[in-house]
Amino acid sequence: MKKTILFVILEQYADWESAYLASALYMLGQGKYEAKTVSLTTDRVASIGGFHVVPDYDICSVPEDYEAVILVGGMSWRNAEAGKIAPLAKQCFEKGKVLGAICDASAFLGTIGLLNHVEHTSNDLNDLKQWAGEAYTGEANYIAKQAVSHKNVVTANGTAALEFAKEVLLALEAAPEEKIVEWFQFHKLGYYASAVPKDANSWND
Repeated sequence: MKKTILFVILEQYADWESAYLASALYMLGQGKYEAKTVSLTTDRVASIGGFHVVPDYDICSVPEDYEAVILVGGMSWRNAEAGKIAPLAKQCFEKGKVLGAICDASAFLGTIGLLNHVEHTSNDLNDLKQWAGEAYTGEANYIAKQAVSHKNVVTANGTAALEFAKEVLLALEAAPEEKIVEWFQFHKLGYYASAVPKDANSWND
């Protein structure tokens, strides 16, 4: 049986933020994983770029058996309706499954108290503190990096879709670490040496 990875997408989701991860699960996972989409309803959801997806599940029909929940960033995480995703995120966290969140979805985790005791990142610490308010007490655990993985929680900022994918793949142990790193470096560095800046090693941070 394939292991299910749940991708949570809301209206105006950031299509690029899940693309690397979903495709890498297929390419590196050798058939072990299947990507399923979740939204507030099963009505069609439009991405920022204009792609349309009919979700596999609404928030009330999510399966109990899954390997990870991935909250894909976008323009709707600050809407009141997004709060309906909180029980799923908390359930995933409590089960010790991999919980990933990128861009504004990472800050959403702060608003529901899931970043207080794990190392994490987001788009901006001050914005995270302002939005989350008293629910967020984890400033000491904030790390200004592209992506951070700690205790099965993976967070990233909105410019770090590739780094996010790498950390989720590692957390899932989706493939041998050297294969994941090789995949990451290939996509980050490209084919040509001229594309590699002097500080390319920093991309592995």
